[in-house]
Amino acid sequence: MSELPPCPKCQSAYVYEDGALLICPECAHEWAKEAAAGAEGEEGLVIRDSVGNILADGDTVTVIKDLKVKGSTSSVKVGTKVKNIRLVGGDHDIDCTIPGFGAMGLKSEFVKKST
Repeated sequence: MSELPPCPKCQSAYVYEDGALLICPECAHEWAKEAAAGAEGEEGLVIRDSVGNILADGDTVTVIKDLKVKGSTSSVKVGTKVKNIRLVGGDHDIDCTIPGFGAMGLKSEFVKKST
């Protein structure tokens, strides 16, 4: 039996195969076998935007949905451009500074890479 890699999200060793996916039963994270085989970036962290474009540090992204800000009555509006993002691991994939709000963490599923 081949050795399966640990979960990239929680590092659990109890990973199992389901067709073309690897699944972690502890955190319910799913990823493709090809990603585990070495198709990842230099740091082992591949983050994609809402339409599947690969994001990199320093990219500019556009918010695709109104996002409520915890602790504030205002929200980040659709179409807000965020420059010079930094990719991180964890629940929120992107660290950035949004004009009018300051430093903030965003999830990659709510942004689209700008050209």
